[in-house]
Amino acid sequence: MRVIIGADSYGIELKEIIKDFLIQQNYNVLDVTVADMDFVDNTLSVVREVLSDDSNLGIMIDAYGVGPFMTATKVKGLVVAEVSDERSAYMTRAHNNSRMITIGSQIVGVELAKNIVKGFLDGQYDGGRHQIRVDMLNKMC
Repeated sequence: MRVIIGADSYGIELKEIIKDFLIQQNYNVLDVTVADMDFVDNTLSVVREVLSDDSNLGIMIDAYGVGPFMTATKVKGLVVAEVSDERSAYMTRAHNNSRMITIGSQIVGVELAKNIVKGFLDGQYDGGRHQIRVDMLNKMC
């Protein structure tokens, strides 16, 4: 698995902290951030890399997490969640097979952000009864 990470100017500081955290945890990390691009372009860069390999997961950080969430949900075949707590991050993998999360740097602090990322990456898709919804989500857009 490769973790694709990106940020806009409001998320760069937290992104660097999360990237270092992931590297310390021995994750393969690809940072696709271009500092002078806005959240739409940076989000689409994360999305492209996530979709390039079924094992890839993505994290996009901006001020509030909302803009990247709205951007990524426009892309067919990708389930994305905007999260601000550990449990939601874990459960969106387990029940929705989300492959990308968005985080707001002005919503969560550093330690919570680390726990959110850990929950997301530790989560495993449960399949079963959840697959019907996942299929429905993947057909949208």
